Amino acid sequence: MATSDFMLGGLASVGATFFTNPIEVIKTRIQLQGELAARGTYVEPYKGVLNAFITVAKNEGILGLQKGLVPALNFQFIINSFRLSIYTMAVDRHWMHNKNGEISYGLGLMWGAMGGVVGSFCSSPFFMIKTQLQSQAAKEIAVGYQHSHTSMSHAFKQIYNEGGIFGLWRGSTAAIVRAAIGSSAQIATFGKTKELLKAHDLVSHPTLNSFSAGLIAGSVVTLAITPADVITTRLYNQGVDIHGRGIYYNGWLDCIVKILRSEGFYGMYKGFWAIYMRSAPYSTLVLLFFDEFCALREKYNL
Repeated sequence: MATSDFMLGGLASVGATFFTNPIEVIKTRIQLQGELAARGTYVEPYKGVLNAFITVAKNEGILGLQKGLVPALNFQFIINSFRLSIYTMAVDRHWMHNKNGEISYGLGLMWGAMGGVVGSFCSSPFFMIKTQLQSQAAKEIAVGYQHSHTSMSHAFKQIYNEGGIFGLWRGSTAAIVRAAIGSSAQIATFGKTKELLKAHDLVSHPTLNSFSAGLIAGSVVTLAITPADVITTRLYNQGVDIHGRGIYYNGWLDCIVKILRSEGFYGMYKGFWAIYMRSAPYSTLVLLFFDEFCALREKYNL
C-alpha cells in the first residue's frame, strides 16, 4: 500500500466533507427523530430535508449545520485513506480483474468491503463522537439522546470515563457492517462504471468520467446503506448506564428488532433522501478528488 495513496485518499475525503457535513447533520437528526415511537405519535421538528435545513439554521444559526465537523474530518480521513489506497492497490496489481483483463464487479465488492472494514474499525471513535455532536440541538428541536460534550476532546474524555477504551468502540460492529456494505457498493460500482463508460465511448474525458461514475456510485450506495446507517446512528448516539451499557439497545440485532417492532419498515429507511443528497455528491466529490490527486501525482512524479 503506497503511502502517497493513503494520504491522497484521506485528503480527497477531507475536501468533500467540508461540502457534505451539513447534510450529514440533517441526516442524523432525521434518523433520531421519533426514536422507538410509532409513526404519527411524535412531534416532528424536521419535516423533510429542506425544512430541516431551515429549522437548524433558524434555531442554531448557520454554524449549527457544521456541528461535528472536526471529528467528521478525522473519521473521513482515516476511513477513506484505507478504502481508497486498498482500492488503488487492488486495481494496480490487477486483483480486481478477471481472466479477460476486465474489472470484476464481484472482486470490486470484495476489495471495497475489505477497505471499508479496516477503515471503519480504525475510525470508529470519531464516527461515534461525530454522531453525538451532530445530534446536539437547541431544546426546541432536540431529538434522540442529548450528550453533554463541549468539544471532540471533551467527548473522548467523557466516553473513556464512562466505558474505558472499549467504550470508544461501542457500536463498531454495526459501523463495520455499514462500511462493508457502503464501501463495497461504492468502490465496485465506481470502478466498473468508469470502465463501461470508457468502453462504450459514452464519457471518455477523465474528469467527466470520474464525475459520472462517482454520481452513479453514490446512488447505488444510498439504496444499500440506509438501514445499516440508521442502526449505526442509533447505537452510537444512545446513552449508557452506570455499567457502560446502552440504555436503548443491546447491539445491532436488538436495534433492528426494536426499530421494526416500534417504527416499522419505514424506521429502517429514515433519512433516506438526506443520505441520497449526501452520498451522491460525496461519492462524486471524494472519488473525483482522489482521481485528480492521483493524476497530479503521476504528472509531476510525486
